[in-house]
Amino acid sequence: MNPSEFIWMDGKLVKWEDAKIHVLAHSLHYANAVFEGTRAYMTDKGLAIFRLSDHTARLLKSAKMTILNVKYSQKELEDAQVELLRANKFKSNVYLRPIVYLGYGVMGLTHTKAPVNTAIAAWEWGAYLGEE
Repeated sequence: MNPSEFIWMDGKLVKWEDAKIHVLAHSLHYANAVFEGTRAYMTDKGLAIFRLSDHTARLLKSAKMTILNVKYSQKELEDAQVELLRANKFKSNVYLRPIVYLGYGVMGLTHTKAPVNTAIAAWEWGAYLGEE
């Protein structure tokens, strides 16, 4: 994987190497997180995110089903993905990985008081199933 320059974390662009979470993040211990995998394809007019609205809606629906109260609207998350692509100045096809996870703050099976964090990573990635 070729790292990009930035990752979007809870409303801020963070340097790739600074995008970290605590070892006691709730999702790490109890496997409660949701994510999407979205592609952006290079066109003559720049990158075009494939079915951005559908993928983002599915992320939010998955979060709702697992009682993860995302603090961002669908539009805010869509705008964040566009912002991330622009900030990274990609030259070829890109894979986007938005994720909603429970951060550091509480331990135990009940997660309703754990902080809900949202991040979006993106990196240049050619053919998903291999070049051949």
